Amino acid sequence: MEQLAFFPECGQTKGLPTEVLEYLPNVFDAELGNQLMERFIKETPWTQKVVSMYDKQVITPRLSAWYADAETYDYTSLRKSAPNLWTPELLMIKSVVEPIAGVAFNSVLLNYYRDGNDSVAWHSDNERALGTHPTIASVTFGQVRSFDIRSKADHSEKYSLRLEHGSLLLMKGDLQAKWDHRIAKSTRAMKPRLNLTFRIVV
Repeated sequence: MEQLAFFPECGQTKGLPTEVLEYLPNVFDAELGNQLMERFIKETPWTQKVVSMYDKQVITPRLSAWYADAETYDYTSLRKSAPNLWTPELLMIKSVVEPIAGVAFNSVLLNYYRDGNDSVAWHSDNERALGTHPTIASVTFGQVRSFDIRSKADHSEKYSLRLEHGSLLLMKGDLQAKWDHRIAKSTRAMKPRLNLTFRIVV
């Protein structure tokens, strides 16, 4: 059974490694964020993937959608079919985050967390297609959720921060190489949350 969040969903823990994480609240206006979230939930072609875990087929506890430049494939399932192409709304968000990140992204993964039961387990985005030290820009709309990280070398070294409505989190440097991260399940009543992670697939 997946462990629940070990931090209260408020503030952030002391000592957060800012060399690999940069958090910027209120990058997007709250009302704009509400409008974008409503449109994405209604119009996105959501899918729920099946993954192998401990020799079992497990349905991921969230909905996802992959958008990218026309020539970019979906590296998460190695499908060679054409991706969903950028919408005007996604291109607008991309134009805001790219100057901040200093990166020109060619893809974005949307995750829809419907309530506190939806989550993503400990993992790192260390696929070869992302390169060795990727910069990933993570935009949050909706419910505040706790973003946890832990050191791969020492699981007792762990930190957490709130991902707020309209915020941007930059994951960079050694984060994917030396740290795992997750959005844990919650026993608290949770409203929907959308997360957009902009990436470069090489």
